[in-house]
Amino acid sequence: MDLNLIAVIVGIVEGLTEFLPVSSTGHMIIVGHVLGFEGQLADVFDVFVQLGAILSVVFIYKERFARFFTKDGWDINKGLSVWHVAAGIVPVMLVAFFLYHYIKEYLFSPFTVAIGLFLGGLLLMFAEYRTKGREAELVDDVDKISIRQAVWVGIYQFLSLWPGFSRSGSTIAGGLLVGLTRSAAANYTFVIAVPLMFVACIYDLLRNLQYLSAGDMQVLAIGFVVSFIVAYISVLWFLKFLQNSKLTSFAVYRILLAGVTYWYFYM
Repeated sequence: MDLNLIAVIVGIVEGLTEFLPVSSTGHMIIVGHVLGFEGQLADVFDVFVQLGAILSVVFIYKERFARFFTKDGWDINKGLSVWHVAAGIVPVMLVAFFLYHYIKEYLFSPFTVAIGLFLGGLLLMFAEYRTKGREAELVDDVDKISIRQAVWVGIYQFLSLWPGFSRSGSTIAGGLLVGLTRSAAANYTFVIAVPLMFVACIYDLLRNLQYLSAGDMQVLAIGFVVSFIVAYISVLWFLKFLQNSKLTSFAVYRILLAGVTYWYFYM
């Protein structure tokens, strides 16, 4: 298949799934296997399309990120602060650093993805079940999140180190379980995703940049732009969706996809 077409397909998949609770890593592994797009170029490409998705969130939350560079952005008593962001990402960054080689070597397969998709779907269902009828008690504003809640969301984020579990799925479900509404949990999830994913992408990029050639730049650029546009639309749609809808449909989709993945690769 033409590499430019692959770039468009993978860019669309990344843009659609990076910030939805369905696991972009899982989808990328599955699509990569189906398309036969694997190896060093695929590894570098995956980083570039993730950077495109990250940039879309920076645009959507540009005022909030700009505030982090002001005095108020460091004040824990004036809404979501740098300290809230750090509480949600520093623990998982440390754990991910030490487990990086193990995760890359042993957990990047369709089988492990199917397990992550299935268990992550159950977690979403459980979170919805636990908060049913308690919506009025939940924190509905991202600026009212406590440091304690931020730490607990960060702990739930450990689950996302298993490919297929989903970073946004684990943090949004975790947010519900520690007392946040879906919208507040999603907004917090998207904000902390930027520094976390940026560091992870740069780390991956530096490890694989040596395998990149000048001839690959067109493919990388296509994937980057497609991912940016699709992710931008996807995030705005998802935030609107959460205002009146539950996460159950995503849970069902994940469980079905887990079954299809296992059937396609192992039956």
